[in-house]
Amino acid sequence: MVSVSLGAHKYGKAENRVVRIYRDTPRHEIVDLNVTSQLTGAALAPSYFEGDNGPVVATDTQKNTIFAFAKKHGIRSPEEFLLTLADHFVSGFEWIEGGLWQAEQYEWERILVDGQPHDHSFVRSGRGTRLAAVRAVDGETHVTGGVKDLVVLKSTGSEFAGFPRDTYTTLVETDDRVMATSVTGRWRFIPEAVAAGIDYNGLYAEVSAVLLSTFATVHSLALQQTLWEMGRAAIEARPEIAEVRFAMPNKHHFVYDLSPFGLENPNEVFYAADRPYGLIEGTITRDGVAPAPAAWADLPTFV
Repeated sequence: MVSVSLGAHKYGKAENRVVRIYRDTPRHEIVDLNVTSQLTGAALAPSYFEGDNGPVVATDTQKNTIFAFAKKHGIRSPEEFLLTLADHFVSGFEWIEGGLWQAEQYEWERILVDGQPHDHSFVRSGRGTRLAAVRAVDGETHVTGGVKDLVVLKSTGSEFAGFPRDTYTTLVETDDRVMATSVTGRWRFIPEAVAAGIDYNGLYAEVSAVLLSTFATVHSLALQQTLWEMGRAAIEARPEIAEVRFAMPNKHHFVYDLSPFGLENPNEVFYAADRPYGLIEGTITRDGVAPAPAAWADLPTFV
């Protein structure tokens, strides 16, 4: 006889593309989200064991709720929108114990016409994608914000040397290299700060600026060092942040050998290699803050 049991599980509707346009004045505003809703609860087990859909809040219902709430409640920030969804599903269906709600936000900026921002015409901006997530589990609600695909490069101010060498080491030490990465970062908010209310949009703008300025100004001896300094700067800048987690792949730029053509190449022409790549991950935590591993469950990319 073989005995099996049901482990962790959740279900829902993924990647609902919600575009909310505010048309209250001639100058329109746009919010563009990609929202995923997933629900959990012990009462859902019969749907797995027996196909009993009695406790299943249909994924289509979750989708419709997302779009209806975009009109009914508006979208002040992705974090607040996800908190509203979480409260609705957990408090509205007594057998739903929790869930995971995630959002990506795509930024738009106004098109300039004769040097002036147009009232209702926009162009997608390309500086990273904003992230937000809400996880309700065991009676607690955890909120994280973040960014992904934030591609940054510095053409100098980066070294890599002093690493151990063995039979298989061919990498040459350097005191002047191109350092580039695509930053994925998430920051967890202190629960008391969430309860008191956070200006999530203002915080995202400030933290994004801090991450970029730190990357630019730190003379880097390793990407690990840059990661640490970026996380520390974000926590120092905003008291609402409990911890920051990063995943940073090295986007390697190798000096191209032009000697066969009689040309010197003093760090001017590079080959940009997409793979393989170094992958650096790390967590920076505010001392004295209680850990919350449940906040990170099922979020991709992190250690």
